Amino acid sequence: MTTSGSPTRHRPPSAGVRRVRLVGWSALSALALVVVGFLIWASTPYQAERQPVIAVWADDAVEVEYLPEGILMTPTTGGGDAEGTGLVFVPGARVQAHAYMFQLSGVVAEHGATVLITEPTLNLAFFDTRTLAEFTTAAPEVDRWFVGGHSLGGVRACLMTPDSDAAGLVLFGSYCAGDISDSGLPVLSIAAENDALSTPAIIEENAGLLPADAEFVTIEGANHASFGDYGPQSGDGPRTITSEQMRDELTALLGALLR
Repeated sequence: MTTSGSPTRHRPPSAGVRRVRLVGWSALSALALVVVGFLIWASTPYQAERQPVIAVWADDAVEVEYLPEGILMTPTTGGGDAEGTGLVFVPGARVQAHAYMFQLSGVVAEHGATVLITEPTLNLAFFDTRTLAEFTTAAPEVDRWFVGGHSLGGVRACLMTPDSDAAGLVLFGSYCAGDISDSGLPVLSIAAENDALSTPAIIEENAGLLPADAEFVTIEGANHASFGDYGPQSGDGPRTITSEQMRDELTALLGALLR
C-alpha cells in the first residue's frame, strides 16, 4: 500500500523497450508510406488521348453509355454479322478505360457487335473480382459473350472464363497465368510485333496454357500501347503503325471471331 501523501514513482522504460517501440513506429511509418505511394501510383493511370475518344462519340454508328458495369458501346443499326454477340474487355494495368474505345469501336460500327469496357478498381484488373455474369447485365439483349483483355487485363480475363458462359477468349498483348487448355474455348491471341512488355516470345512460351486450337496472330509494326490510345508506355518498343491502321487490324480480327 502506498503511504498517504507519498508520491508514486514510475520506472522509465528500459533502453530495450524504447528500441522496440522505435522499430515498431518506424515500420508502421514505412508501411504507411508504401500504401500511400501505391495508392498514388494506381490512381494516376495512363490517360486516354482526347481525339480518339471524340471520334467514337461522333460516330453515328456507335452509341456510348456509361453504366455501373463499365463503358458500353452498342451499334445504332441492326443487321451486322456479329449482332447479338458481345465482348467484355478488361483494360491493362493503370490504363484508363476510355483509351480503348476507339480501337474497339470498329467491330461495333462495322460488324454490329456490342463491347463493354470495364473500369477496374484502382485501375488494376486484379482488384475487380466481379464475374463475367455481373458485367453482361449491361446488355441483356446480347445472348453470346466473349471475354478479353489487354496485358494484365488479359490475365484477369483468363480467370473469368472457368464456370462462366463465355463463348470465347481474346488476348490483346497478353497471356494466361493459369492452365485453360482443357476448357474447349475458342481463343484468339493477338500479339504486337514490337511489344517489349508482353513480347511475342513470352506469349509463345505460355501458349501451352491455352487450348491446342488457339489462334495466334501478330500485328506488324504495333507495340504494347498500340492496343489502346494513351500515348507511349514506359519500357515499350517502337511503334510504326498508326492508330487508324491498328483499329482496322483489330476490327478485321474481332469481326472474323465474333461473327
